[in-house]
Amino acid sequence: MSKQFLDLGVNKQLQKSLVDLEICTPTEIQEQTIPVILSQKKDITVLAKTGTGKTVAFGIPLLQLIDVKDTKIQTLILTPTRELGQQIYNNLKSFTNDSTEISISSTLGGIPIKPQIESLTKTTHLVVATPGRLVDLIKRGAISISDLKYLVLDEADEMVSALKEEVDFIIKKIPKSRRTLLFTATMSGAIKQLVQNYMSKHVTHIEVDMKTKGHQGIEHQFVVVEPIEKLDVLLHFLNSKEGDRGIIFCKTKAAVNKLAKKLAINKFSSGAIHGSLTQGIRDRIMGQFRLGHINILVATDLASRGIDVKEISYVINYHLPDTYENYVHRSGRTARAGAKGYALTILQKEEVIEIADFEKELGIKFNEFVKADAQSIEENNTLMWAKKIFKTKPNREVDGNFKTKVNTIFHHLTKEELIDKLLANQLAMPSKSIGKTEVIKKHKNN
Repeated sequence: MSKQFLDLGVNKQLQKSLVDLEICTPTEIQEQTIPVILSQKKDITVLAKTGTGKTVAFGIPLLQLIDVKDTKIQTLILTPTRELGQQIYNNLKSFTNDSTEISISSTLGGIPIKPQIESLTKTTHLVVATPGRLVDLIKRGAISISDLKYLVLDEADEMVSALKEEVDFIIKKIPKSRRTLLFTATMSGAIKQLVQNYMSKHVTHIEVDMKTKGHQGIEHQFVVVEPIEKLDVLLHFLNSKEGDRGIIFCKTKAAVNKLAKKLAINKFSSGAIHGSLTQGIRDRIMGQFRLGHINILVATDLASRGIDVKEISYVINYHLPDTYENYVHRSGRTARAGAKGYALTILQKEEVIEIADFEKELGIKFNEFVKADAQSIEENNTLMWAKKIFKTKPNREVDGNFKTKVNTIFHHLTKEELIDKLLANQLAMPSKSIGKTEVIKKHKNN
């Protein structure tokens, strides 16, 4: 019989909040972590993949441990990105909908700092922060964390690599007597060093079944392409998933912008996020994605943290990630909340050798995806061409006399004849694909 939150020591008020949010049965990480936070005083390291329910695992017990009579900041949750920070903040606020006594603030980068400073002048029990903005506030004297009781490092594997200097600065400003809760998807050398430097000697280690739980429900595949056909193979795959929501990961901001432009040209319902975009633009695009107004998100690794959308059916690695951790975080965007998911990595021939290392390190199995042949690629490109024409808005500024001359040329053609001529013209255009002749032959014989 599965445990309930009552069995884990969660109080009735927080239990009610979880039920209202339709969170009724604890996940494995919640079963293991919540009682330890509530009943012990040791530092904790939790090794778990993304999408396993970490926010509830640390958020619920820490909210329960807050002393509402103490007006000082008691809990600090550090997160590598503002998207993830905003997600955690929103979740914690939803957990305390029935409680007006607990005060939660967010200090995240990319958002105007003055309202955050104003918020911190009032009683604040818990702060969700990104390292860069918190350092700024500390240096301004706008926040004090000298009486902190609990420090959470969420997705610590990302922070120790990209934000190590800021994290070091923050940790030196908080009491040594605080309790540290570290959550990470991988136990890298940098994480082990952080544990050794900043956590107590007696640490409780919690590990979810890393070989299965973190990747449960995800089908991992790779496809090998020549550089010249990479985009065509991607577009063919995306058309096969029409109507489904997915995320495409690129290595750089420039690559995100370039691919997003290609998708827009081909009339895919898509948007892009990366670190150089303003927070307003990122929030707008993420809002469109969450609401289903766009189906495809193109993103960099850092910008992807905090994308918590349950109905993501696939993830595509347009570029092989630099680290095993990044593959974990990328693929973890799909198959959330018990759903099934699909992760496809597009490789060039010289990269195939790296798949074995990913399999060994992450305890997963990749299957090879057979790419579409030249004929299928060309058919797909032709269909996309037709969709582009269909979705093109009329140019109202075209001169009327000129438009009449064009109409005169096509005047005697039926709709079917015009389509035949347009299609013949498109198939006769020079192309890098070798499939046009086969497309013509196939449909000629049908």
